[in-house]
Amino acid sequence: MKKIRLATRGSPLALIQAKMTADFLRSKIREEVEFETVVIKTTGDKRQDWSLEKYGGKGLFTKEIEEALLNGDADVAVHSAKDLPSELPPELALAGCLPRDASRDVIAMREGVNVPTLIASGSPRRRSQLKKIFPQAVWTEFRGNVETRLKKIVAGEADATILSEAGLKRLGYDSFDGIKFTPVPLDVCVPAVGQGIIALECRRDEIDFYAPLTDELANKTLMYERNFLVALGGGCQVAYGANYDGELFRFYHENTGYQKVVLGDNPMQLIDELASGCK
Repeated sequence: MKKIRLATRGSPLALIQAKMTADFLRSKIREEVEFETVVIKTTGDKRQDWSLEKYGGKGLFTKEIEEALLNGDADVAVHSAKDLPSELPPELALAGCLPRDASRDVIAMREGVNVPTLIASGSPRRRSQLKKIFPQAVWTEFRGNVETRLKKIVAGEADATILSEAGLKRLGYDSFDGIKFTPVPLDVCVPAVGQGIIALECRRDEIDFYAPLTDELANKTLMYERNFLVALGGGCQVAYGANYDGELFRFYHENTGYQKVVLGDNPMQLIDELASGCK
């Protein structure tokens, strides 16, 4: 029996995403296969005291997982695509993606609060865009998994925080006592590159096995969004986002604001031009 070892972070969401990956790959692989989850603690997980805005450089949540692939301790890395740096180690490759889930951001606000005055988010992208609808708010940052952050909001450590709609749905949080969830339209807040996508990374010499198993539409979507990231220079802690919905390419950059375009016949060239205009 073939065995595939899936490397993942150990958060509740990451473990759910690893199970989703195992179920997805099992449905695609014709032979009988066994999956093993290999939990890796990344630098970002170890340093809960770090500000993601200050230290959120390349590979904060991926470096140790990639090392497990390189060392032969795992076969496939399961990533939230938005955590992937713009460049991968030369011995590794992006095999592809699972079908994309919802990509929007969600405002998680404490019940009884109508206009938040203290919002917790370490994302320059979210702050830059949502300051337009909450101009009076002060922004702070706290870390932790989704449940921890929601409990901090209920406890009054902040009035609201911003979370991924896909992450909430995967965790089963349709509701949470003391919290009201409000999805943010894509035209109001452009998501992070790859938000809502589970990406699979493997050793380059195994790409021919894994790539055909992945989702073609999600692969194209992530390729377009990551091309925008690469063209910007990647990994910089500026406010930017990009989202392709199969028809429209939306992007936000702190230098140019919000824009949306139809990609047309030469999508990669247009995306490069749009990114160049942000510099």
